[in-house]
Amino acid sequence: MHAAVVVAGGRSTRFGERDKATASLAGTPLVRRVADRLVGPIDELVVNCRPAQRAAIERALDGYPHPMTYALDGPERADEGPLAGMHAGLTAASAERAFVVACDVPFVDPSFVRHLFDRAAGRDAAVPRRDGYDEPLHAVYRVAAARDACADALDAGERRADAVLGELDASAVTEREVRTHAAPGTFENLNTRAAFDAAEERLRDRRG
Repeated sequence: MHAAVVVAGGRSTRFGERDKATASLAGTPLVRRVADRLVGPIDELVVNCRPAQRAAIERALDGYPHPMTYALDGPERADEGPLAGMHAGLTAASAERAFVVACDVPFVDPSFVRHLFDRAAGRDAAVPRRDGYDEPLHAVYRVAAARDACADALDAGERRADAVLGELDASAVTEREVRTHAAPGTFENLNTRAAFDAAEERLRDRRG
């Protein structure tokens, strides 16, 4: 069984006053667009968010076809960054392996996610590399190993998601491999209003 952990608890400071996770992108909440793209490769969805976000995200994900769990940021890890969100989500997952992804990548490629699950077989993780950097929030992990690595990194004062990689036996998914298996745009994240508006325009053009 495969899970997805969607990390949605960030404050989205570059996005403006609205919560990015539930902002409507061409008529569909952003977190729902990400979740819908993952229906095929997964059997379980885990959403990490702050307690104040849960009701709105639940509405956005109403009727989702897979079992769902909410992994809420606790007071002991509040505002500790994406690593804390990743740890909370992995702790709540019941599957052996999970694809961990941010809530702001509406064009995530489900076929590439399947490829990552295949590449992670027998290893602790499969982590894509792009533009010379690892993509720990677009990677597949063995849940137990990654959960423990996250806890160790957090205890050491780390906040960045890539802090776990040194403790894991990971398959490095090369940039050439990414170009071969991932559709253009799978890593596109909507960090700003400008990026959000540009993505919305493209989606509306496709529908038109």
